[in-house]
Amino acid sequence: QVQLVESGGGLVQAGGSLRLSCAASGNIASINAMGWYRQAPGKERELVAAISSTGRTHYADSVKGRFTISRDNAENTLYLQMSSLEPEDTAMFYCAACDILMCIRLSEYRYWGQGTQVTVSS
Repeated sequence: QVQLVESGGGLVQAGGSLRLSCAASGNIASINAMGWYRQAPGKERELVAAISSTGRTHYADSVKGRFTISRDNAENTLYLQMSSLEPEDTAMFYCAACDILMCIRLSEYRYWGQGTQVTVSS
C-alpha cells in the first residue's frame, strides 16, 4: 500500500502564491507517475497537473503558466507551486499516484491522499 499526505493549503488573496507538498510512504516502488487533482464544491474532480517518474509534465490549460509540478524522488515528495492564484482556483487539492509511466485519466490513479483545501479570496 501507498500513503499520500498533502500539506501546504490555506487561504490566500488573489494574485498570491502557495506551494503544496505531498509526502509518499509505504510501497514507494509501486509508484510511477504522480499528479495533482482538484475538486470544487458541486464540480467534478479535475486533473491539474501530472508528472512522470522521469520528469515529463502535463498541465490543464487553466493552470499553464501559473502552476508548476515537480517531484523529489529521493525524498518521495511531490510539489505543486501555484502562482497568480485566482478565486476560481478555490478547491480541495488531492495528490494521487499511479503505477504506469504517465497518468492523465482519473481512473488510472490507484492511490489518493485526503486532500488539502486551497481558498483564494478576491
